[in-house]
Amino acid sequence: MRGGLPSLREDALAPHVRRVIASASSDGFRVIHFSIQTNHVHMIVEASDAGALSRGMQRLDSRIARRVNGLVGIRGGFWRERYHARPLVNPRSVRNTIVYVLMNAHKHGSPAAPVDALSSAAWFDGFAGRAPDPTPSPVQRPRTWLAGIGWRQHRGLVGLDERPA
Repeated sequence: MRGGLPSLREDALAPHVRRVIASASSDGFRVIHFSIQTNHVHMIVEASDAGALSRGMQRLDSRIARRVNGLVGIRGGFWRERYHARPLVNPRSVRNTIVYVLMNAHKHGSPAAPVDALSSAAWFDGFAGRAPDPTPSPVQRPRTWLAGIGWRQHRGLVGLDERPA
């Protein structure tokens, strides 16, 4: 996001950003993992096609911007850049990206343990030795084989001590 704004991880903003993310999924666009960072959000999404991805991200970006701008009491531009999309095409790329998204706060020195409360990690069913939170998840379950179970073919379940490269 643009400079001069408070951290998205602040208690006054993070729950609102999470609720916007939780309501973002539609038929052709699904948020399956996320992590709220200080000035951006990491997400893994499934989209039925490029148009659904574009529309879903535009809708999500504008909803987060409107919500945070309203809470902070400002108007105008919010995001400094457009979203960055990278297709995940094999088990290795999906697993590495899951670790990157869900364990990113650890990479930046956040003391969140064992999982980052400002991510969807609590509901992730792919951690070794940790069951997912049974409460309703803010993200959707993956529909694709690759994002659902295929990623496990590359090095298996994610350890709670793993960190992004």
